[in-house]
Amino acid sequence: MTAAAQMSFERQAEGTVLVRLAGSWRLDSDLPAPEGLERELAAPPALRRVGFDAEGVTEWDSSLITFLLKLAEACRQRQLVIDSQGLPEGVRRLLDLARAVPERPGVRRGIVHKPFLENLGERTVELWRDCKDLLSFAGEVAQSASRLARGQARFQLSDLFSLIQQAGAGALPIVSLISLLVGLILAFVGAVQLRIFGAQMYVADLVGIGMIREMGAMMTGIIMAGRTGAAYAAQLGTMQVNEELDALKTFGIDPMDFLVLPRMIALALMLPLLCAYADLMGVLGGAIVGVGTFDISLVQYLERTREAVALQHFWVGIAKSAIYGVIVAASGCLRGIQCGRSASAVGDATTSAVVTAIVWIIVWCAITTVMFQVLGI
Repeated sequence: MTAAAQMSFERQAEGTVLVRLAGSWRLDSDLPAPEGLERELAAPPALRRVGFDAEGVTEWDSSLITFLLKLAEACRQRQLVIDSQGLPEGVRRLLDLARAVPERPGVRRGIVHKPFLENLGERTVELWRDCKDLLSFAGEVAQSASRLARGQARFQLSDLFSLIQQAGAGALPIVSLISLLVGLILAFVGAVQLRIFGAQMYVADLVGIGMIREMGAMMTGIIMAGRTGAAYAAQLGTMQVNEELDALKTFGIDPMDFLVLPRMIALALMLPLLCAYADLMGVLGGAIVGVGTFDISLVQYLERTREAVALQHFWVGIAKSAIYGVIVAASGCLRGIQCGRSASAVGDATTSAVVTAIVWIIVWCAITTVMFQVLGI
């Protein structure tokens, strides 16, 4: 077993202290505390020179260099001379290299604590800028939709069909899994509580209304935000980095028509269909729990679901899912177009697109739920 890092001091004549180093000086070792070194340098009698004896050092890495640089800074402040002849040759070369180019002022990062009002002002300005960008993007989307209605929008139908396939059939596996599990969870949690009152039969009402009216559309929107919205942001962000969007504008092609509009159409068309499929999978998940765990027959479960779920619940969920599709596509395309010109900016745009889409989906779900409740829908 390798010995731990050790440090000792030996006072010699003529104001010299010999620093003896031994053991393993590695980052994963238990290194000596620097306070002992500072106390030794400050202790009387006054010192003029610091030497080293490193014959006992078995292995070392950058931790030894860092320690010696701190020691050199402490000696410089006390105007002490350092004799590095006792150090290994490799250590001496690295120390010379580290001291060859002095640190430029302002390079070292410091912690700056801004006043509360300054932080509040910066956040307010950022929020105002984001609102302006959002309104500008919404206006450009409206103009693009107007050109589409007049037959003047320019995009390739093959791209639209490919986007529809990716946002539709390509998303079925993940939508199937998540919706089935959400139905299972709703049924199990609800049935456990309803069984206390002997009303576990009503788990079909809970799962049916919850999935078809709210959870099916919301969970599908969140899934597509993480799957497709992030992909849109990454695609457009990469095109921004590679200056492909600038090239489209140079050729007289509006990126809103050629790139954004097909993606919004694809998600607005596919999300209601995915929502209907998610509703079916959620009801199936609830049936698995009800039939398999709580002794409800499949016929009873389906009959109870048919009686509880009115057609208006289905259309409410479908209408919400169409809006969620527009939100997901708009968030992904907006953050992709706003992307910077670096590789890290693409990752930031992707993260921002997912967060923006999920937040707006939840906000819109809350607003529409209250609104439909007030209207009695």
